Amino acid sequence: MKESVDILCLCDEIRKTSLQLHGFLRQGHLEKVYENGLAHRLRMKNIGLIQQFPLQVMDRDGFVLGEFVADLFVEDCLMVEIKACKALVNEHVAQLLGYLRACRLEHGLLINFGSPKLEIRKYVLTPADIQV
Repeated sequence: MKESVDILCLCDEIRKTSLQLHGFLRQGHLEKVYENGLAHRLRMKNIGLIQQFPLQVMDRDGFVLGEFVADLFVEDCLMVEIKACKALVNEHVAQLLGYLRACRLEHGLLINFGSPKLEIRKYVLTPADIQV
């Protein structure tokens, strides 16, 4: 993780940008539209990110079990998963937490643009949560 990144400020900026995008687009679009919109607006604010970033899922000894693709990987320290559904459910949370553990990342955001009211949740894993 970049030492210079203030994760709380970064998450707050993503939250504000997501609210603005949701206010403009409302619900009803595909996840990819929201992903592209959020990425575009964050890049205009000079926030570094990679879309569809491949991350490795590792076993406890570091053996690579496979890969998955994060919607957004922001400033080399924050995974953002985007949904466009009626409501976030436990399976969405489990997915994000599983990705964070498997990739040994501490911070993640789960954002749902699909409901009339934007849903955004922040998750933090401690080093003890990441260790198996």
